[in-house]
Amino acid sequence: MRLRPAIAVLTLLALYPATKFGQSQFRTFDMPAEADPLIADAELVQLDAGASATDAMTAEATSEAAASGSDPQPAPTQTAAIPAAAPDGSSPPDEPPPVAAAEGQDVGREERILMVGRGDTLAGLLDDAGIDSADAHAAIERLARRFRPNTLRPGDEIAIRLSAGDAPSLQEIELEPEPGRMVRVTRQEDGSWTDHEALAPRSRFLVRAEGTVDGGLFPAMTRAGLPAGMALSLIRILGHQVDFQRDLKPGDRFSILFDRFRDDDGDVLGHGQILKASLTLSGQRLEVWRYRNRDGDTGWYDDQGRSLRRSFLRTPLDGARISSGFGRRSHPVLGYNRMHQGIDFAAPSGTPVYAAGDGTIASAKREGGYGLMVRVNHPNGVQTRYAHLSRFGRSTRTGQRIRQGAVIAYVGSTGLSTGPHLHYEIAVNGRAVNPAQHVQPPVRLAGADLNAFRARQRDLRHLAARFGAVDEVALAPD
Repeated sequence: MRLRPAIAVLTLLALYPATKFGQSQFRTFDMPAEADPLIADAELVQLDAGASATDAMTAEATSEAAASGSDPQPAPTQTAAIPAAAPDGSSPPDEPPPVAAAEGQDVGREERILMVGRGDTLAGLLDDAGIDSADAHAAIERLARRFRPNTLRPGDEIAIRLSAGDAPSLQEIELEPEPGRMVRVTRQEDGSWTDHEALAPRSRFLVRAEGTVDGGLFPAMTRAGLPAGMALSLIRILGHQVDFQRDLKPGDRFSILFDRFRDDDGDVLGHGQILKASLTLSGQRLEVWRYRNRDGDTGWYDDQGRSLRRSFLRTPLDGARISSGFGRRSHPVLGYNRMHQGIDFAAPSGTPVYAAGDGTIASAKREGGYGLMVRVNHPNGVQTRYAHLSRFGRSTRTGQRIRQGAVIAYVGSTGLSTGPHLHYEIAVNGRAVNPAQHVQPPVRLAGADLNAFRARQRDLRHLAARFGAVDEVALAPD
């Protein structure tokens, strides 16, 4: 009987550490409010529910083990598989199949967000993240089916997902090239890659932007609500028809129709294309229309169906003014009169210079008083020349074929120059001609294409008549 108090004390001492460890041995993880619909495989999480019962069982088992003199065995961890789901509880539509985890490897995956900076490439970002070059190349090659990686812009975000383990490998790349459009490539069990694209539900609207020119066409258009990229594109299009130095006057008006996309909540997802533009220049009205012909080629046409595309641009750069015309003049550096064989466009250093027409680069080098100069050969013995450049374009090299409007160089002040400007020449069979007068007659739509173009004009005019006091009307579903 005297031994019972001692046994009781030993029993209490054995229970104390078991109870203490039982309360802290198992870590619990908070369940997310919503499962991530972008993760294809299930995540294993430890649940809070039943933790106290587990602790009690652990304490009891430890007590019995202490009484019998055996080592305590830890209780098994309780887990539950939580499948990924969309926010509404349904399975994400058209998701790529899940990636199976290797035996003995955690099912969860690591996610990282890569931020694109100036000069970054997707391959370089993946290399900096420690991704195997072969994996990166295979993933980028598949991604290129849906998205051109060279169109990434500073500030864009790229989500990558890696497998768990000591040597994680790339499993997925996901990015949003534009609002409402998600592109993803995913590694499969056999190591191959699949691509997937998802578009948010959207509605299409016709939008009108109109205003008066005061201090420049570009700022006037952006103030009226036209996106800056569209404004620049329109200026380039009008460069076939308009001499912005002479034709554009303060008080001139414009009206532009373009399409815009919104989601179900009315938020803007993005913009489509300019469909029509009307300008009143020095009292003369000019209308241009976007039209895709039966061959699938998209172009710009005037109100009579004549193509705006000319063999050569009248102005091979944006936002410039003519500082010196074609003909005899007193040279600003040499100080004596001589023939000026081109047109000078004053513009800030670094302004992009465009190829005036389709052709092949004949040379890109320094040429005496011309400074850095590019020569481009065109059909029928025509050559265009661009001088006093600060630098050449990335793809500007001898023998390279280029399209009209491609950036071939940037404005500078090299050679015999008093300030940043572009010297632009056109030579026919080696003889200099006035660039302002070297134009060719336009191509005009005919037959079925002309009839379809007329129908397009009627439809847009009918839609524009619905604006009234508002500047946006719904169009047919996109």
